[in-house]
Amino acid sequence: MVLSYSPYSNFAVGACVLYENNNEYLGCNVENVSYGLTLCAERNAISTAIANNEKTKIKAIAIYSPKQTKCMPCGACRQWLSEFASEQGCKIILED
Repeated sequence: MVLSYSPYSNFAVGACVLYENNNEYLGCNVENVSYGLTLCAERNAISTAIANNEKTKIKAIAIYSPKQTKCMPCGACRQWLSEFASEQGCKIILED
């Protein structure tokens, strides 16, 4: 099950980011009628980490949607991942 607010696309996405200290944070997509204001699951998870005072870098992220096999992060989410990834990079895990 993916928690999500996606009444416009009916396309739920969930994400879990794993940080260098092994802390994990969850996120889900939150849509808006003005579609450009939608918050992706990946950025939601990273924002949750920041709101919880996470100071280490991202080791990995898992992304899941029950509607699509291997749900890839969008360009904005890739930029966020790049911003907060560890020096070794960020492993992206796609589940179906």
